[in-house]
Amino acid sequence: MNEKQIRDTPEVYPQLEARCKEIGFTMPSDKLIGTLLKTLVASKPGANLLELGTGMSLSLAWMVDGMDARSKITTLDNDPSLSAIAREYFGSDSRVSVVCTDGTTWIKSYKGAPFDLVFADAWPGKYSELNEILELIKPGGFYVIDDMLPQPNWLAGHSQKAQELTNDLENRPDLVLSKMDWSTGVIVATKTAAKKAGE
Repeated sequence: MNEKQIRDTPEVYPQLEARCKEIGFTMPSDKLIGTLLKTLVASKPGANLLELGTGMSLSLAWMVDGMDARSKITTLDNDPSLSAIAREYFGSDSRVSVVCTDGTTWIKSYKGAPFDLVFADAWPGKYSELNEILELIKPGGFYVIDDMLPQPNWLAGHSQKAQELTNDLENRPDLVLSKMDWSTGVIVATKTAAKKAGE
């Protein structure tokens, strides 16, 4: 088995990779996390999905590829230029909603339906507003984060924050999770009903 031999790359993916080089975007999502996201999304027919941190739309491409006709995804970024690129490639897909806004404000004000999967690839919903975003996930829904192994762009002290986040997730009674020393370091958690003390 060769995990890097990927046969089902989204059709738009090479164009997005070229745009990364064109604009000097240095934080593209790893293809392996993309394949995982596509697989998880495909397990949720008619899903309500959320991506926090659109970036160059690379992960978005994988998730859209895994969606069925009844699913929908909201993707957020606070950078207007990146949101514009997402609209350029996905704006004609009625299942995709591209929102340019502050993630913290959006999470705290969201009153819509709960999510079947949240991919948190930005500070809000990962290193801040964690409790709030986990409350928005349905029982049986997925919470996915990557970049949990040391990255070249990490600032001093970020390694400790990543460990604290991992500890917080492991100690929650309403999550079952897997930590994967794979890709850029991935945690996949499933939301459950909170367990009672002693169970």
